[in-house]
Amino acid sequence: MLRFVEEIVLLLLRDDDGKFVNVPQSSMDRAIAGAVLMELAMENRIDTDLEHLILIDGTPLDDSLLDPTLAMIAEGQGVEGQERDARYWVEQMARQAPEIREEALARLVERGIIEREDDRFLWVFRSRRYPMVDGEAEREVKLRIMGVLFSNEIPSPRDVVIICLAHACGIFNELLSKRELEQASARIEQVRKLDLIGQAMSQSIQDFEIWLANAAVQGRGFF
Repeated sequence: MLRFVEEIVLLLLRDDDGKFVNVPQSSMDRAIAGAVLMELAMENRIDTDLEHLILIDGTPLDDSLLDPTLAMIAEGQGVEGQERDARYWVEQMARQAPEIREEALARLVERGIIEREDDRFLWVFRSRRYPMVDGEAEREVKLRIMGVLFSNEIPSPRDVVIICLAHACGIFNELLSKRELEQASARIEQVRKLDLIGQAMSQSIQDFEIWLANAAVQGRGFF
């Protein structure tokens, strides 16, 4: 079974050319961070309430996508008075998102689901793309999402997570037509409220977007 990070990366890749869809980098980074935290919660390594993210079990999972984050949480909570909420850890892990994404891509290549192609011109590297080799995994994720959005079935915990992640990235703008998105908007809102980490991730993205807008209005640079 794929990890949430691998599933969200698959959804972020365009079917036609294997390049990433046009979503804000900040949203992608926070969604990847949220995916790792949600997976750790599913593995009973962490738990959350409205104010805290709590380490339950710091035992490594022997998983290169999850263990570095688990170690950071264990180290952070080992310092007296340093217990933080889910939003704090979304922000912290968003800084590691490029490395996590590359690890997820490498694992998908190793599984034979995608392949890596470097576009070069006159021996100079220009861009990289990841065309699909075996689309079964991607189709399975999409079918799960559509099955929840356009029915009244109670979603499984994993379906709740992937919908939270897809919404955070803005992937539904790519997956659904305008009419479908209008029809599913209330259901998306209903489902994504079922997960506290998903709410923290969405709030982090919203706060960052507000900060960017204010910085642009005030004419501030980013560095």
